[in-house]
Amino acid sequence: MTVHAAGKFEVTLVPIGADDQAPGSTLGQLSIGKRFEGDLVAVSQGRMMTAMTETEGSAGYVAIERVTGTLHGRAGSFVLQHGGIMTRGVPQLTILVVPDSGTGQLVGLAGKMAIIITDGQHSYDFQYTLPDPVP
Repeated sequence: MTVHAAGKFEVTLVPIGADDQAPGSTLGQLSIGKRFEGDLVAVSQGRMMTAMTETEGSAGYVAIERVTGTLHGRAGSFVLQHGGIMTRGVPQLTILVVPDSGTGQLVGLAGKMAIIITDGQHSYDFQYTLPDPVP
């Protein structure tokens, strides 16, 4: 059965090294840190790679982050894989749980997460499945 989790999060992005600039695009790397609240009470650490183009609003990114905490009271960790592009301001984003990355009470976790940004505030909508509840 698919379960829904929602809440807010804060994100910190820190550049790693200097950007790689060339005609047509700029490549960058960042460290990601998040603090989740709501149905997912957790912190995460990860890495992001970006590509910015000369066309305003067009870019791409990939990221991997390990999330550690509790999801609806079940403790453990899991890894999220991000893939996103923006075409002249129109975003397309996919965030999936890496298969078999769940630990502790989150073993077997599968799902996808959406990120919502409203007035500079970040929130998440996480649709997921888990094996039978831990006794």
